[in-house]
Amino acid sequence: MASLHLHARLMTPPPALLLSPRTSIKPTHGASSLLFSSRATSFPAPMASFSSIDPHHLPLAFLEEASSNSGLGLALASGGVIAILATTLSLADPQKRRQQEAATVGGDEKDAVRNYFNTAGFDRWRRIYGTTDDVNDVQLDIRKGHAITVEKVLTFLKQKEGLDGVSVCDAGCGTGSLTIPMVLEGAIVSASDISEAMVSEASRRVADAIDEAKKKAETLTLTPPQFQTSDLESLQGKYHTVACIDVLIHYPQEKVGGMIAHLASLAERRLIISFAPKMPLLVLLKRIGELFPGPSKATRAYLHSEAEIEEALNAVGWTVRQRDMTSTKFYYSRLLEAVPMGKS
Repeated sequence: MASLHLHARLMTPPPALLLSPRTSIKPTHGASSLLFSSRATSFPAPMASFSSIDPHHLPLAFLEEASSNSGLGLALASGGVIAILATTLSLADPQKRRQQEAATVGGDEKDAVRNYFNTAGFDRWRRIYGTTDDVNDVQLDIRKGHAITVEKVLTFLKQKEGLDGVSVCDAGCGTGSLTIPMVLEGAIVSASDISEAMVSEASRRVADAIDEAKKKAETLTLTPPQFQTSDLESLQGKYHTVACIDVLIHYPQEKVGGMIAHLASLAERRLIISFAPKMPLLVLLKRIGELFPGPSKATRAYLHSEAEIEEALNAVGWTVRQRDMTSTKFYYSRLLEAVPMGKS
């Protein structure tokens, strides 16, 4: 559902770490810096240069305000900021605040995710994963990044056997971005999401897509997917392929091993997953975002090490056959295709 994103651009930084809502930042010194969505505050900083950083290789911070029209900005001005932030972060307790926010919106973290994607999160991601023009530049880039990941998944799926008649579980289907093209390729899809609103939207979009396809080819036979509102843990059944795209961002590391084992138990031949990659700078940016509360951050976002994901797959007898990475300006997603050991 949600994806990993960062509001970043080149600019010449002021002599401080400045977060200022709806105001422009006046450059006074030459260097490269990052612009992030966040809340207003400021920190002093030395003027050491960040010009050696290539912004095209920077990881993404999933501060969801970056995908809104809030106009909030954070300029990371120099290397000296890192030490100041480290001190600040060490004094913060984002987990406690997250737990409080989750309780406010209705129970534990799973309840918070469900509530978010049935309310404000549904409206935001429905537009991002849609085709309308009511998105800003950041949201449009996230849309394009997610679409690239979906195309890569389809490439994996259509290799060798194709999709016609293949049973696929789309675990965490969101608005149907992957479900729709799989159905149009002839797959027998079971699609689920924790959000009832997302499932309803996905069902509507799939029905529209099937109708359009049949207008172009009246003899075309397509099987509508079976939809259900469910969390990943409650999914049952056996499928040729299980796909879980951009969903593990909602699961902490201590639960990912069990989740991967469960998804693998549903799959007979292939498991395709994508996740937000764990990188040092991205970890720091994530912590920065956690310092600043906001209504769109009622749910936590988790990064995952590729090595740990692969280890979890190996532990249940699966091995990675293919891997890929999608990276745009504001969206990063690591993609793995795994198969049972001995069947690669």
